[in-house]
Amino acid sequence: MKMSVSLSMSMLYLSLFLLVGMLPPSDAVDDKCAACKAVAEELEIGLSSERPRNHLDMRHRLDSKGQREGKLIDYRVSELRVVELLDDLCEKMQDYTLKVIDTHEWFKVDNWDSLTTNKQEGRAYSKDISSYCGRLLEETEDELAELIKKGSVKMGDVSKVLCQDLSKHCSQTSVSHEAEVDDDGDNGEL
Repeated sequence: MKMSVSLSMSMLYLSLFLLVGMLPPSDAVDDKCAACKAVAEELEIGLSSERPRNHLDMRHRLDSKGQREGKLIDYRVSELRVVELLDDLCEKMQDYTLKVIDTHEWFKVDNWDSLTTNKQEGRAYSKDISSYCGRLLEETEDELAELIKKGSVKMGDVSKVLCQDLSKHCSQTSVSHEAEVDDDGDNGEL
């Protein structure tokens, strides 16, 4: 009798464990638009800090006359460029945390020791946005890679391409409204 109760409890725990494992992962990022814009900002930093590179020389074989065979690939349209831009993007997002005042705003932390809010909570937020970044890239990586290779992702346009066009995490009205507000604020200043 004691053995069957123990066995049934074990089966119950196993069933609950499997059930919880089958649930979709919880999404700790509430404002996907703000998080997407933070990822786009970090990608834009990567684009702005790119060094000019020469073509990739893929001529490694010699033909029967001793001439090099293969092709030259322009770095700007190469898969290598895409890999270098996107490879450690989500790891860099661990330097971001969330500031919740009226809205959700992600910001890059230069020094975690100088963070005035709860550091443990800040680190938890940084893990959340890093996980979000991984899911975002998983959803959009192929299309984003093609747009980068085509040269369609330019400085100042990354947020629109990634958050509005590809992931649809930001509506067009909210992004265009922010642009109008920015434009209105600049008109009177020199």
